Parts: sequence; C-alpha cells; structure tokens
Amino acid sequence: MGFEIPFSWWIIGIVSASLLLIGVLALVGRVPLGYNLRSLLVRWRITLITALAFTTVVALLTVLLAFVNGMYVLTQGSGQPGNVLVLSDGATDELFSNLTYADIGDVERQPGVLTMKRSDGTEEPLCSREVYIIANQRIPNQPGRGRFVQVRGIVDPVISAEVHALELLEGQWFSDAGVQELPARPDGSREQAIQCVMGESVAAELGKDQNKSKLVVGDVFELGPRKWVITGIMKSGGSTFDSEIWGKQQIVGPLFGKDRFTSLVVRTASAEEAEKLARFLTTDYKKAALAAQPETRYYASLQSTNQQFLFAIMVVAAVMALGGIFGVMNTMFAAVSQRIRDIGVLRILGFSGPQILVSFFLEGMAIALAGGLLGVALGYLSDGWRASSIISSGQGGGSKTIVLELSVDGLVIAAGILFTLITGTLGGLLPAWTAMRLKPLDALR
Repeated sequence: MGFEIPFSWWIIGIVSASLLLIGVLALVGRVPLGYNLRSLLVRWRITLITALAFTTVVALLTVLLAFVNGMYVLTQGSGQPGNVLVLSDGATDELFSNLTYADIGDVERQPGVLTMKRSDGTEEPLCSREVYIIANQRIPNQPGRGRFVQVRGIVDPVISAEVHALELLEGQWFSDAGVQELPARPDGSREQAIQCVMGESVAAELGKDQNKSKLVVGDVFELGPRKWVITGIMKSGGSTFDSEIWGKQQIVGPLFGKDRFTSLVVRTASAEEAEKLARFLTTDYKKAALAAQPETRYYASLQSTNQQFLFAIMVVAAVMALGGIFGVMNTMFAAVSQRIRDIGVLRILGFSGPQILVSFFLEGMAIALAGGLLGVALGYLSDGWRASSIISSGQGGGSKTIVLELSVDGLVIAAGILFTLITGTLGGLLPAWTAMRLKPLDALR
C-alpha cells in the first residue's frame, strides 16, 4: 500500500499515454531524428548540463516522494481491524490520556471482547493495558544532545503481543518481574536493569550509539535514570511499534511519573464488532467518560502529517519545475538561434512546419527524458533507506517519533516520469513553435 491519492491511476495513465504519443510522433512524423541527434552531440556540453539539472531535480523529487510514501505505508500497516483503542474522554492522543484501574477492569468484561486461553487452562480477556511515554534519552559521547524515545509499558507482553499481532524475531518476552541483575561490577556490586523488548528500527537507531549496526538480545543501554537490558527484538517492521521500546508497566510507568494507564486496546471478532464496541463505549457507557475508536481509524488520523509533507513537496516540485522549464527553454532557444539556416534548408527539402515543430520538440524532450530517467533511477536507490520523522493527528493531537523506510513504488516512479514529461513539454514547446514559424527564405538570409 502507498499513496492514498485519488488520481494515482491518472498519473500512470497520463505517463503511458504521453510516452506512447512521443513514440507515435517519432515514427510517423517524418522527423529528421538523425539531424537532431547530431545536433545534441555537437552541443554536448550544454546538453549534458541541462540533462544533469533534470537528473538532480527528479532524483530529489523521487526521494522526497519515497519518504512520504514510506510514512503512508507505516501508518497504514499499523493497527488491527478488530482492535478498539480506549482513551479517557477528551484525550486527543494516548499521550494525554489517563485511565484508572477501575475503568479498565470494567471495560475488559464488556460483551464482544475476545478471550485468550493460557497454557494452564485459564482464560484472560484479550486486552492490552498500556502506558505510553515519550522519554528524552541522552545520546552517549555527544554532550548536550538527546533524542526522544517512545516507551510503552505493558502488563503482560504475551497478551499485548496477541492483541497487536506481533511476534518476536529473536529472544524472549521480558519476565513477570521485569528486571534482571547485570554482571557484577569490579567492586562486586550488582545493578538491576529493566528488561525490555524493542522494534527493529529503534534497535538499529540505538545501535549507532555503540558503533553497531543494531542492538541485539543481551545488549544494555541507558534510558532515564536506569539501565535497560534487551530480552527480545520484535518482528514489527511496517508498523509504528517498530520504533517503540516495551517494558513492564509497573516499573516503566512510575519511573517516568505515570502511575496510571494511558490506553487500553481490546480485541473483538471483526472490524464491525470493533466499530460497535467503540460506539457503545463512547456514547452509551455510563460508568466512566471514555473516548473509544477502532485502532485502524486512530492510525489513519496520523496521516495528517503525511498530507502536510505531500503538499510541501508539491510546492517544492512546482518551484523546481519552473527551473526545469526555463532550463530546457533556454537550451532549445539557443539551438534554434544557432540553426536558423538549417531550418530554412529543411523547409526547402520538403519538411513542413509541423514536422519542424515535432523535430525540435522531440529534441528538447530527449534532453529532459535522458536526465529525468537517470534521476528516477538514482532516486530508486533510496528504496529501503531508513529515516526518522514525526507523525501527528493534527492540531491538538499527539505525535509519534518514528523510524520509517523510504518506499519507491510504481506510483513514485510514474510521478517522477510525469514531472519530467510536463517540464520537458512546457520547456520545449515554445522554442519548437518558434522554429516552425520561421519562413524558409527568411531563414536562409
């Protein structure tokens, strides 16, 4: 999944139709293509500079679109259709929510909440009690610098993993105690570290502090006033949980000044049941004032940041397009002025005005396409790169710092080619029109 843009297939259609039209013009227009090719080779310096300008612009545009596409993929991959996210009434995000033990206990017993059978035969409601925290971590060996880290305190990692459909890539879930002793110091004293599991992306991000590609099971790091030890790495790629650290709620919450829960995620049988339960808890539930919504809707609301980025990229693309248009236009006007007599000879040889127009238009388009296609190819290399960003549910909403993977899909490639075609067309058409309007005798004088 990628961009949620209504005209996405229009982009691909326009690109395909434009390339087909260019091919038809070249085949049936009796255009002296060999003449145009020789002209490009003779003026190779200005041709190369113009093409490289297109390469730079289109490569940058492709990377920016891949970044936004990666954000869409991340938010769309988070949340389960049957899950309901429960917050306190008035909370715009789980960061600002405050739920009591009594509130949570009663919600877990509501009809429609699924249960999970444990190995001892007992059944537990599929409800993940959570406290969500944004912690400031000091970056080692960089005095005065820090980063925001997302920490989620949970009561039972097995149940929470089942609710969120997550599993471990390596290691094991943290123990019921949530802490373990580290090896003895030289003086014989021992320190207890908080056990945790984390996503692959945050493991890679924190690994940089220790000159590693990523942290692994058994590694120790500092966060807040305590040391933490990794017991497992979650298989959470493609979701916001990939940027989170999970620990025992009874330890993590008080450590960062949160003694209550911020959210409760409950599992129902289907998306329809989730919608029904969320509506009941928000409007008809009388024991506490709650704000509930399907989990997928909550993560969809975080796409407002994506829309802002996309709008900003469109503005930047418009500015870059002007530069590309004037670059091609300047190159082709110079070509026309240097080849006025050549145009006169072509007209006397029987080439019509429209054929001259097509000839110079395709010459300008060739420069744009050569640079643009190379730019798309270079931009494609960014596919899979990791970058940090912030997603938000809009004004007044909470935000999450996430690590995402840039995603270059077919639509991003088509958008880069479409940008090239538009700028090449607008930049090459006016000089070609000027060449067409030259009269044979005037051109030969």
